[in-house]
Amino acid sequence: MTIFGFAAGLPYALLLGTLYAWLSDAEVDLETMGVFSLIGLAYAFKFLWSPALDRIDVPILKRLGKRKQWIVTAQLLLGFILVVLATLNPVSALGLFSLLAGIGAFASATQDVVIDAWRVDVADEVATIDILSTVYQMGYRIAALVGGALALFLAERTDWPTVYLTMGAIMLLIGFAGLFAPDAETTVQTATEMADEHGLRKTGQLDPRVRGWALLAVAMLWGWALLTVGTFMVRSLGSDAETRPDSVAFISTMGPLIVVATVVIPVLISAFLVRLERKGQYLLTRDVPAESTAGRFLDHGYRALVLPLTEFVGRLGWALIVILGLVLTYRITDSIWGSFAYPFYLGELQYTKDEVAVASKFFGIGALMIGLAAGGYMLTTLGRMLTLTLGAVLAAATNLLYADLARGGAVVQSVSDLTGFTWLVANLGGDAGLAKLMMAIAGENIAVGIAGAAFVAYLSSIVAKGYSAVQYALLSSLTMLVGTLGRGALGQMIEEQGYFQVFILTTLMGGIAVIICIVEWIRISRLGARSGVDQTALKGV
Repeated sequence: MTIFGFAAGLPYALLLGTLYAWLSDAEVDLETMGVFSLIGLAYAFKFLWSPALDRIDVPILKRLGKRKQWIVTAQLLLGFILVVLATLNPVSALGLFSLLAGIGAFASATQDVVIDAWRVDVADEVATIDILSTVYQMGYRIAALVGGALALFLAERTDWPTVYLTMGAIMLLIGFAGLFAPDAETTVQTATEMADEHGLRKTGQLDPRVRGWALLAVAMLWGWALLTVGTFMVRSLGSDAETRPDSVAFISTMGPLIVVATVVIPVLISAFLVRLERKGQYLLTRDVPAESTAGRFLDHGYRALVLPLTEFVGRLGWALIVILGLVLTYRITDSIWGSFAYPFYLGELQYTKDEVAVASKFFGIGALMIGLAAGGYMLTTLGRMLTLTLGAVLAAATNLLYADLARGGAVVQSVSDLTGFTWLVANLGGDAGLAKLMMAIAGENIAVGIAGAAFVAYLSSIVAKGYSAVQYALLSSLTMLVGTLGRGALGQMIEEQGYFQVFILTTLMGGIAVIICIVEWIRISRLGARSGVDQTALKGV
């Protein structure tokens, strides 16, 4: 799990972070780099192709297992792409360079979907979801350090082709190592066999005509979303500055529509189907075997696209509203202002780039790792829901550290002085101002680490084995939605009212997640196994 977590984090760091340092050194203009960032849409909308990963097998590699076949394929493809990128000049071969980066982002997002599903499927009483989720986060953050700070360090002493060749070799090695990882083939087969055994065309199941209309509606909505996102990316990467579409306008206007089309309406359709089943309406009175290719295609499509949603709605019921509220708000405190972190450090607080690099990258990643370790320990001792709630409280409260920095940082400075941290930083070559920044970043990153470990464990606990690829991809894609859509308004608020008011607002917004966590905690405590949440290692409830 640690290796797979590392494999998930490394391409993300290299393709959506470090790559822009290479483009900057190659003197690629900022507008082109802005268009390049659109490859990140692959991560935002990865749930759109997640159903195919549950139903389609890779020729030859399918003998590796349901999940491993896709994991190994994605990792080997990513390694190959990184090696090829090392041979290209980003200026003279910009078209091929961007195409490969886009394919790499698609492969990386695909790998994320299947690794998330693998984690859910292989979890058991010994390697619990909570433990696997924590070590996954550890591996992911180590990869962020390797693909970020270490890559910059190597580039300064060698060159960018050497860096990407090295990283490509690492991904290839991981891909070969993945051949020997365990797989949850038994779990996936059992879920599929159960679906086949109970059958979609046996007595008591929904009429195929009703299922067909539901499948058509959901497929059209998801197809529209895929076409919309794909068309926008092609137009953006293939147009000049004058005809290039506005990415900010696209995300702010089309983003909510895509979510409504691919999540809200399909969930409502699934709820309607579950209601029909429970009321005994439009059910088969006898077995009706599929006698045509179209009928078998309908069954396969329904199992891939609609059945994961009906399982979700049927198992969780009205609690799904609480869960979606928690998913949408839990990470908002750190996701919504993350894009303004560097302007805050460099512009508002007037720190140097070197100071920010030391505080946010090296020291910050270390603090994040401590937070993840603490989160993992708390999961095993305090329980999942208590840790989840404490993580929400800490993530919201640590925004007040930045509010203090925006007002001069007197409180943070006092804490740094009293704990001896200022003295330590001064003896290592820094000053009181740097110690103050490092103290604030440490507080936030430890809180984010605890919250992150608990949140991944919680998400993993509410998805069903056998349907985990689609269900987890949907939930994880929604996690950063509010933050992404709200950044435009937040930027305007910073311009008009300054950073202090923004940090007070994000603290209050974090309080919403705390309230929803408490509601969910009460629900699980009362219902126990009937809550629809995996009870493995669920202490403190």
